[in-house]
Amino acid sequence: MIQKWDVTIPALTGEEPRGVYLYLPADYDYAPERRYPVLYMFDGHNVFFDSDATYGKSWGLGEYLDAYGVPLIVAAVECNHHPDNGRLSEYSPYTFYEPDFGHVAGRGKTTMDWFVHTFKPTIDKQYRTLPARPHTFIAGSSMGGLMSLYALLEYNHVFSRAAALSPSLWVAPDRLARLVRGASVRSDTVLYMDYGSRELGNHELMRGQFSRIAGHLLERGIKLTCRIVPGGDHCEASWEKQIPFFIETLMYELEI
Repeated sequence: MIQKWDVTIPALTGEEPRGVYLYLPADYDYAPERRYPVLYMFDGHNVFFDSDATYGKSWGLGEYLDAYGVPLIVAAVECNHHPDNGRLSEYSPYTFYEPDFGHVAGRGKTTMDWFVHTFKPTIDKQYRTLPARPHTFIAGSSMGGLMSLYALLEYNHVFSRAAALSPSLWVAPDRLARLVRGASVRSDTVLYMDYGSRELGNHELMRGQFSRIAGHLLERGIKLTCRIVPGGDHCEASWEKQIPFFIETLMYELEI
C-alpha cells in the first residue's frame, strides 16, 4: 500500500508543496503489534509510479517489496524541480561549479536537517516504525546517491545503513574524501554502493574516484557492498534492476 500527500519544506522552498510517497508492507494492517524499519529515499516521484516519474519510468519498488514480503516502510520525498538547479542545490552537501550547470549552492545540510528533525519525527509519530538508529536507513541515486552517502557519514547517529546507487562522486571530490576519512562512524555502519559500467565515462576520472572513495570507506571499517554493474546505466530502468542487491544489503542479518 502506497500513500501520498504533500508537504512543504519552508527552509528550502517556502510554502511550495511537494509530494511524499509512503509505502507500507502488505501485512501492516493485519499485524497491529508489529513495528517496521524505515527506508528514507530521495526523488520520491521516481520510486513507485511510472505516471509520476520524471522520464516516465520508475523504480517500481513497491511491486518488488510486495512480491517478496519485505517488512520495510519506505518514506520517499519528491525533489525540487526548479529549473535554476533546484534539485542539484538541495541534493549537494557542497557548493560547486560545473560548466554544464554553472555555480550551484550546496544546500544538502539544510535538506538533511529537515529529514532528520521534521520528516523522520512525523513518520515515527504517525506510523508503527522502529525509530532507533539500527532500523533507520536512507537511499537514493545520482545526486540522491551522493546525499545518501553524505547522510550515512554526517548523520551516522541517525542512519545505520544506506544505499548509494550511481552516486555523483564528481561533486567536490576532495571535500567528499575528507568527509569519508574524518566522519565519526559506528562499527555497525552498512553501505551498498554501485556504479554502472556504461556510465563510468559520463564524468572524467570517475572510475578512479569511485575506487578512491570505496577504499576510504573500507579503511573506516564500514561494511561495504560495492559493485560495478555490468551494463548498468544512469537511469531508473537500470536502478530498478539493482533493487534485489541493495535491499538485501539493507535488510541483511537485521534483527526485527
